[in-house]
Amino acid sequence: MKTSLMLLFVWLVVANVSGMLPSKDNHWRRAYVLLALFVPLIVYVFYENPWWVGLLAIVAAASVFRWPVIYFMRWVRRGLKSE
Repeated sequence: MKTSLMLLFVWLVVANVSGMLPSKDNHWRRAYVLLALFVPLIVYVFYENPWWVGLLAIVAAASVFRWPVIYFMRWVRRGLKSE
């Protein structure tokens, strides 16, 4: 197995375990750290694997970051409706 995929799986496990732990700030601090780690990781996944593996990695991250993705989509829709 390639290094980028192993790192991605470790990231996914850490993200899911950190989501199960209690948090006073609704996990936002952990989400920022995980997102900062995910950006270079996804570039590495796209670099080392076929493009469809990178898209699967993005879908996996979107399932972990579902609320930030939902908020982003709402923000985009509001921006498109105001024009």
